[in-house]
Amino acid sequence: MALYSAAELWQVLQNSGQTRTASINLSESSKSFSGNYDIFLSHSSLDAGTVAALKQHIEETMGFSVYVYWINDPALTRAISKENARTIKSRMDVCTSLIYAFSENSSQSKWMPWELGYFDGKKNRVAILPITTERNQLNSYYGQEYLGLYPYITKGISTGTNKETLWVHENESTYMNFRSWLSGMDPLKR
Repeated sequence: MALYSAAELWQVLQNSGQTRTASINLSESSKSFSGNYDIFLSHSSLDAGTVAALKQHIEETMGFSVYVYWINDPALTRAISKENARTIKSRMDVCTSLIYAFSENSSQSKWMPWELGYFDGKKNRVAILPITTERNQLNSYYGQEYLGLYPYITKGISTGTNKETLWVHENESTYMNFRSWLSGMDPLKR
């Protein structure tokens, strides 16, 4: 199992014919809000390209549905207002989990800590997905400050299906597959 790197996420975009400087081209089906989602992807707007690639990778490779405000609600702005806060709350309410995409840019986000606190208080299904600067970094992550309170996400091959999936870790030896975690189970010591 390994952590995601920004470089490999950019590779996902390049493999689909997009570049870092190109506008993000997403299928029309992902450009509207509809129904329930497995994941609310909390992220810094400075990470738009890597977040688009992460959403695409998780949906196409692993089959989970991912909500990203500017993709699924393109009319929604990042302006901090009561109206936007109500809309974001309503979107989080129809998501099963929140993944906090932690990167070098996360500390600059005004929304991410608020989203994390709201979702944790409401549903208690929050995990940190570190986006590293190095490829193939192994599956250890020690969150800074309050982020260390939450489990973290890696990617790896599922032994049952032999397909790539997400893994939720309390630490390197206590983990479980994401689908089981979504259903309410907690990571197990291996």
